[in-house]
Amino acid sequence: MSRTILITGDAGFIGSNFVRFVRAERPGWTLVTVDALTYSGNLENLADLDGDARHRFVHGDIRDAGTVRPLMDGVDAVVHFAAESHVDRSIHDSTPFITTNVQGTQILLDAARDAGVPRFAHVSTDEVYGSLPLDRPDLTFTEDTPLAPNSPYAASKAASDLLVRAAHHTFGMDAVITRCSNNFGPFQFPEKVIPLFVSNLIEGKPVPLYGDGANVRDWLHVTDHCEAILAVLERGSAGEVYNIGGNNERSNLELTHEILRLMDADEAMIQPVADRPGHDRRYAIDASKIQRELGWRPTRSAWPAALEQTVAWYRANEPWWRRVKSGAYRECSDRHDPSLAR
Repeated sequence: MSRTILITGDAGFIGSNFVRFVRAERPGWTLVTVDALTYSGNLENLADLDGDARHRFVHGDIRDAGTVRPLMDGVDAVVHFAAESHVDRSIHDSTPFITTNVQGTQILLDAARDAGVPRFAHVSTDEVYGSLPLDRPDLTFTEDTPLAPNSPYAASKAASDLLVRAAHHTFGMDAVITRCSNNFGPFQFPEKVIPLFVSNLIEGKPVPLYGDGANVRDWLHVTDHCEAILAVLERGSAGEVYNIGGNNERSNLELTHEILRLMDADEAMIQPVADRPGHDRRYAIDASKIQRELGWRPTRSAWPAALEQTVAWYRANEPWWRRVKSGAYRECSDRHDPSLAR
């Protein structure tokens, strides 16, 4: 069935991987995509779609209702990725997180409701649940875990989740929410730990490890995540939340040692740094609901193979991350005509 999907934040890490995944899995769909091309939005991430007649890119900001509303015409669904997402940046200045993640989400919801868009899929994070203790491996986040965000970023995402929930409850919108664990894979902006550590080691620089390194995260390959989002988009029940995890818990110290091993580096390259304020100790996803209801489970996230492939991608794509680190890719993005649809 031919469909037209509006995807926000498509020039970012997860959004660009989702566009590429859907193009391969649903080649008959038309993809209308919008991105503000802020510091982490990079049109190079979508270069392989140049000339694709079924992909139309719009340079625009979801906080601008005048940009958003015309994009809803003829759309069968919205998949909402666009967000400020770096915890450290939110601690330094939370304002962009509130305006983009909260106000931008509400503007999208209003526009989608007014246009009668049949489905709205909101992509969120397990960070809205807060933190789990390290000494209770039996505890995991379920969809019924109370929201208890501990960073300005997580609080802004929790607020956007609640706006989506309210749109379903109050206005009857067919809206679904996904909450994922830590993503990894190709095209991730190199302020995030895996591409940062790999690129630093290639450049002969140390890798900064927060605190004692005992913080635990569940690592989910971005392609597994994309597959799960597509399943929720197509088959998820309106008003429901679906957790998406990789069944792949690792401490930051374990992750660091694995990257050092793959890069033939020793522990002398670890640079301990002061811990992040309010650093959550452990995230752990119970993804049994999406497995039970939609038949999805991760098949690409298990280590060591998935991490080895990811490290190999950054080693093979050094020109990409060097341009990103230097900001050189901005020259292309800054010249992009906001009115141009590609």
